[in-house]
Amino acid sequence: MRSVTLTILSCSHALPGVLVLVLTFFPLEAAAHTPSETYLSVQVDGTNLTARWDVALRDLHQGMGLDSTKVPANRSEELQAREEALALDVAAGLEIRADSNLVQLTVTDYTTLPLNDVEYARLIFAGAGVNGRIRVVEINAGSVFRVDTNMHGLLRVENAGRVDAVAFNQNAPSHAFQLASNEGRLERWMTFIWEGVWHIWIGFDHILFLMALLLPAVLKREKREWRGVDSLKPAFMNVLKIVTAFTVAHSVTLTLAAFDLINLPTRLVESVIAASVAVAAANNLWPMTQGKSWMMAGGFGLIHGFGFASVLGDLGLESANLAAALVGFNLGVEFGQLVIVGLFLPWAFALRGTALYQTGVVKIGSSLIIVIALLWMAERMFGMSL
Repeated sequence: MRSVTLTILSCSHALPGVLVLVLTFFPLEAAAHTPSETYLSVQVDGTNLTARWDVALRDLHQGMGLDSTKVPANRSEELQAREEALALDVAAGLEIRADSNLVQLTVTDYTTLPLNDVEYARLIFAGAGVNGRIRVVEINAGSVFRVDTNMHGLLRVENAGRVDAVAFNQNAPSHAFQLASNEGRLERWMTFIWEGVWHIWIGFDHILFLMALLLPAVLKREKREWRGVDSLKPAFMNVLKIVTAFTVAHSVTLTLAAFDLINLPTRLVESVIAASVAVAAANNLWPMTQGKSWMMAGGFGLIHGFGFASVLGDLGLESANLAAALVGFNLGVEFGQLVIVGLFLPWAFALRGTALYQTGVVKIGSSLIIVIALLWMAERMFGMSL
């Protein structure tokens, strides 16, 4: 967290103090779409069991008490050895049971590789002590949360060409897979709904983009000034258009990217997302799409969909299972989004005619959003540590 003192002369004299307060506590370094994401894959082939664990190096650095933004690209041999030691130590705590029998896991390979433009450590395991054809696989991934308690993960189990998947976190680190039946599939699908909710709620740039578009939804433009709408209906319709356009747009690109039909560099996507937040907020100060914010929501929503897609892109699911996970994840995103809208609209409509809202919230708030978005954009485009 950092304190940044800024003065924007066109706003009220209270703005510098507000900026200091907000920028001190607002997470400027928030990485909105790949936050502590880890992947665990288990493959069962008759009596053989193998596994693979991918964890971001920046998460290992956090577990080591290091600031990843200050770790040089050419890491020393000592640092690489510490990364590997931590990964192996955490991996030693992973528990996999085959028909209630504990599988003895041995790490057969350790390497690093880029996934979604983020450097990951990858461990490959071989399982011993598996007897007979496996019917039930139980996995406890609780040890990975020693690296980061806020980490969320995606777990896939492959057996005889069939792939099943579940999202896991610190509160639900254990899952059982019935390899010969569909038992528990609904519960596992529900985890992707929560994963979507979680990602929109910790996606600070998504939230700021949505809020920047929604701020003038309860207002109308008259004589180059904002005025409150006369009734709830036009405000509701404005919000409906914005949310619908954003939902349709990001759902399209989320699907295309998750199925690997279109891929864009993560740095480009994240930089454009930050730029979209700044443009949406600037539109509140210098209207470019007066009364048509839904067009901006739809246009930039296409880019935001690519940001969401990184969550499911490396799960390696077959088409049917990926489609199911995608539907669940997208439903979660929409639910989380509707909660934000539901909290925003009533108080915004109630305050729409006041100077507090028209100046304090819309003008000063949009100025704050522009500053934050530009700092994000500089960080993402040029790797600046802010």
